[in-house]
Amino acid sequence: MGISTWLLLAITHPNEFRTLLQFHLYHEGKRDITSIREHPTSGWDRESMRRCWSFLDATSRSFSAVIKELDGDLARTRNKKLLRNFHNFTVQKGWKFDGNGPNEKDRQLLVEYDCVVDEILALDPAYKDIILDICLKMENGMADYTHKAAMSNGSIYLDTIEEYDLYCHYVAGLVGEGLSRIFSASGKEAPWLANQLEMSNSMGLLLQKTNIIRDFREDADESRFFWPKEIWGVHGFTDMKDMRLGPGIDVKPGVKERALWVQSAMILDAMRHLVDSLDYLRVLKNQTVFNFCAIPVTMAIATLELCFMNPKMFERNIKIRKAEAAALIMRSTNPREVAYIFREYCRKIHAKASYKDPSFLHLSIVCGQVEQWCEHHYPSFVEVVSASGSAKHSLKAEDPRGRIVQMENQKEREITTEKRMRQLRAGIADVANPDSGVPWELFVYLALVVVLIILLSCGVIYAVLKFFPE
Repeated sequence: MGISTWLLLAITHPNEFRTLLQFHLYHEGKRDITSIREHPTSGWDRESMRRCWSFLDATSRSFSAVIKELDGDLARTRNKKLLRNFHNFTVQKGWKFDGNGPNEKDRQLLVEYDCVVDEILALDPAYKDIILDICLKMENGMADYTHKAAMSNGSIYLDTIEEYDLYCHYVAGLVGEGLSRIFSASGKEAPWLANQLEMSNSMGLLLQKTNIIRDFREDADESRFFWPKEIWGVHGFTDMKDMRLGPGIDVKPGVKERALWVQSAMILDAMRHLVDSLDYLRVLKNQTVFNFCAIPVTMAIATLELCFMNPKMFERNIKIRKAEAAALIMRSTNPREVAYIFREYCRKIHAKASYKDPSFLHLSIVCGQVEQWCEHHYPSFVEVVSASGSAKHSLKAEDPRGRIVQMENQKEREITTEKRMRQLRAGIADVANPDSGVPWELFVYLALVVVLIILLSCGVIYAVLKFFPE
């Protein structure tokens, strides 16, 4: 951003200017992959690896940013996972492909694919086996959809939600599965994380479905139709292109409203994966792995909220603002904060929902599930206060639930005190109970023991001096 852009932002959006300024000043990248000390894990000292990093930047700038902050060689492993295409050719040294069209976005990657092959072969065998296994599953799935596109004159149409889920599983759910296995193999996460296939798949599906929803106009213009007919067909459309809006398009009456109902149903379908994603994030223990997983999903829920009931999505490609993205990056540091981010955006979505929407009831249920998850794991009447580098819990006195807990604690203390008094009256001192405190008679006993020891010592000294003067 140039100086003029910063000045304009400060005038037109002062809050966003402050957020971006805080991000640039205080949120520094924890890792510099070009640093000499990072060369053993980032591979920056090798020309082939530097080319792979450049391909990653060209493929996805946002993913590239979070990938580069992964600990150690996890970042380098993820890089290959984004770039490889075929599991057989990936381990064939020197293989590359120049038969794709000159205007293909990722043409240069395939032309120089031998760089990727070299880096895959240099990986730890545990990582390489996982990558090749996932690549094999993915290529088999995508081959089916390539055949489907060829049979429909180059256009892909998905008929059912089940077919839509399967497509997203092949292109993104398998990536989530592979990443969980790599996290476990690295030792940075628990071994059992590799077996959490449902949660891993949901993480991938949430991200992929969000991209498919947001990129509707771009995909429709290029005859890529990923929205399942089971959703848009019931609203009176015979072709996905009929939902496009904007200049130069003859929009028939009622099309805009029905398109928004389809959009709402698609967003509802993506929101099915929110709770699973929260469950997945909650079991992660490595901070860089958590950031890598949390930042994309918070961006996803923010994007879903931006698209919801927004007709501009049918006119052009829309994205969340940079300041909002920066704020999400700075906040996505722990499961509690991510859960609150989900809850905030779900509330915004619910506030924009219309009772006329056929999906209104189901949207309310999904939003309620997120609220319930947050309240179950992080009750709102419990405040976490940071003090002197440590976190402490406190109860909100203004919340009835907080007052109930305080009353229960007070009642428990009164019962303990009353029980202790009865024991004292009966002459029974429960000194072994750690909750009853230190009784006063214990101090008396200790004092008597000390006095007795002193008297005995004095007696011994006196006897020695009297009977053995020399």
